[in-house]
Amino acid sequence: MEAFLVSTGVVTLAEIGDKTQLLALLLAARFRRPWPIIWGILVATIVNHALAGAVGQLISEILSDTWLYGLVAASFLAVAAWTLVPDKLDDDNTPPISRYGAFMAALVAFFIAEMGDKTQIATVVLAAQFDAYLWVVLGTTLGMMLANVPVVFLGNLAAARLPLALIRVITALLFLGLGLYAAWLAWTQMVAVG
Repeated sequence: MEAFLVSTGVVTLAEIGDKTQLLALLLAARFRRPWPIIWGILVATIVNHALAGAVGQLISEILSDTWLYGLVAASFLAVAAWTLVPDKLDDDNTPPISRYGAFMAALVAFFIAEMGDKTQIATVVLAAQFDAYLWVVLGTTLGMMLANVPVVFLGNLAAARLPLALIRVITALLFLGLGLYAAWLAWTQMVAVG
């Protein structure tokens, strides 16, 4: 259950102000059909995070505990720094959405937008850290939905009022804490072994 709760919280916070929220807003404004957009986001996220979680599990099976905790620590510290940088929606990475319906546009756009995104990296790291693949994927998917579904329904009314800079700092501190904890685990493993 810890894997699910941590994954949900980390991704929910990391997604606030992320480019995928801007994408959700763009899709909502373009199509004005929230449910197909939400279903597209859900399917894209499940597929993307399932793949990322599988990579994380593979990494955890290949590396020793010391190396795994060290890699997890470095990854969390990098994501903590990355979180402080505001995202913008890059027009070059957004597929043309006019040709497709709301569902397909959301599915394709969200899958592409999540490739190499900090939440995908976080999913890899969380799946490597916790031996609970399903709970990590469910948690990160729920976190993505908690952050993006309100944007689809409320548009930029709520986004304009959120203290995005403060939320980014809180999220960065959360990743920093997780990174320091993983570094401590790596250190204790290294001391125990050698």
